[in-house]
Amino acid sequence: MKIDTLVAEIGSTTTIVNAFTDVDGDTPVFWGQGQASTTVLAGDVRIGLKGAIDDLCRIKGVDTIEYDEMLATSSAAGGLKMTVHGLVYDMTTKAAKEAALGAGAIVHQVTAGRLRENDIKKLKSINPGLILLAGGIDYGERDTAIYNAEMIRSLDLLIPVIYAGNVENRDEIRRIFKGSKAPLYIVDNVYPRISELNVEPTRSVIQDAFEKNIIHAPGMEHVRELVNGPIIPTPGAVMECAKLLYEQLGDLMVLDVGGATSDLHSVTEDSEDVKKILINPEPKAKRTVEGDLGVFVNMKNIVDLYGKEKLEKKLDFPIDPVMERYDVVPKDDEEILFVETLTEKATITATERHAGDIQYIQTPLEKSAVAQGKDLTNVKYIIGTGGALTRLPGRIRIMKKIAKHNIDDILLFPTEYAQILVDNDYIMASLGVLSKVHRKAAIYLLGKSLGVSL
Repeated sequence: MKIDTLVAEIGSTTTIVNAFTDVDGDTPVFWGQGQASTTVLAGDVRIGLKGAIDDLCRIKGVDTIEYDEMLATSSAAGGLKMTVHGLVYDMTTKAAKEAALGAGAIVHQVTAGRLRENDIKKLKSINPGLILLAGGIDYGERDTAIYNAEMIRSLDLLIPVIYAGNVENRDEIRRIFKGSKAPLYIVDNVYPRISELNVEPTRSVIQDAFEKNIIHAPGMEHVRELVNGPIIPTPGAVMECAKLLYEQLGDLMVLDVGGATSDLHSVTEDSEDVKKILINPEPKAKRTVEGDLGVFVNMKNIVDLYGKEKLEKKLDFPIDPVMERYDVVPKDDEEILFVETLTEKATITATERHAGDIQYIQTPLEKSAVAQGKDLTNVKYIIGTGGALTRLPGRIRIMKKIAKHNIDDILLFPTEYAQILVDNDYIMASLGVLSKVHRKAAIYLLGKSLGVSL
């Protein structure tokens, strides 16, 4: 069987392949999906990829599959591990962190100000895939970023460095890293002026650096023998998809509640009312990842967050036997109800952590309102992807609970007017990377999976 494009999602435990045909035609087709255990830890990603392709062949009843191109997303080999170093936490450091998360990175260390000895020790122990260095608005403070660059350079690491700080430092940064074993990337300042974010150029460079260096990760050395198109971090691919949808639908958020983590991507402008009282700027496209909110690997965390007694009272059955037998996919009514309840808690909690709020400050003359964090009140669409929010029977009911949770209108949550959409084919990550080379096809297939006309 001949197809046009195969997209591989190489995860920590599972590799999925999605096959597409007629990608340059008027009606592209999502042809099929296969999966197998990931084999990065076994030392060779090719084994898992072949297993997923064999599974696709078995499902579709064909002997072999030929394809013109293979694209990929990856969260294997620890994902894209990054450390972020800026000047002031709520300004340059936060902007740099937003850029890293939006590109699909897992941020393992965030520092503000001059790096200390303990910071350096931690950075070395993390052994990140990329280091992001920021600091100083353009033509502002210079010394901290230069000092941090010298400290990082003295380690002589085989780790690419991205500099996204004060534009005046560029020549000095180039001099510091001259002769380095790893590449240096110079990009526009993530925080060029007070209260102005500029994260998109850095996000683009992060994904470019990831693609060039992922082939050096253990088990991924042979990935280029099969993949002849773009490779981007899986969460970054979902963000690409969210930004593509924003162009078609307007303000939106995408929720992905998984077995180990819960990701939330939002692409939305602040409302005019909130913009007037917002303390610090937020990026239009924002991603947060909650590493403690997972409905399988981390289900005990959500149970503890909920409260075991309260949860059992709500479910009206003991949960210990359910937790012991539950294995990734719920198989009976009790397991489904249990997982749906955990998913609802993860969904609300992830939204609380992602969204901002309004606070009231009493001054000698009056009470004034201030807003901080991401404003989701303009969101028109709440989109569910990932296993839980595409497969559970109560997925739409769960996402509708988000607006109802906004007690007293203090939280900057979506309103009850936001529409619920579901990634029924569970292909948003694949379409995010597909959009890099077949944009029109990705838009068409997104519409088919979400059940809307784009």
